[in-house]
Amino acid sequence: MAQDTRIRAQLREKNQLTLPREVRQALHISAGDDVDFVIGPDGAVRLMGLRTVPAEQAWFWENEWQTGEREASAELARGEGTVYGSAEEMFSALERPEAGGDQ
Repeated sequence: MAQDTRIRAQLREKNQLTLPREVRQALHISAGDDVDFVIGPDGAVRLMGLRTVPAEQAWFWENEWQTGEREASAELARGEGTVYGSAEEMFSALERPEAGGDQ
């Protein structure tokens, strides 16, 4: 069973707290990212990192898109699917009649 790692930080004036490097790395956060504090019924507090995603990239992180990404990664891991060297190569293949492209 893994042991907890205890890291101490000091609360400063104006209630400011600097997160130690190890905590930032564990949460995968950096300057400008948001964090959530979750207080459990027993009083235990968990700190959750929330990476801020630019609005124009939000579609990539939606559940439906991420499900497709996981499926594609699994196909590639099984040796299935096709990997193209360029976008032009991919579009050329899609335009061939045997690929179901326009005729």
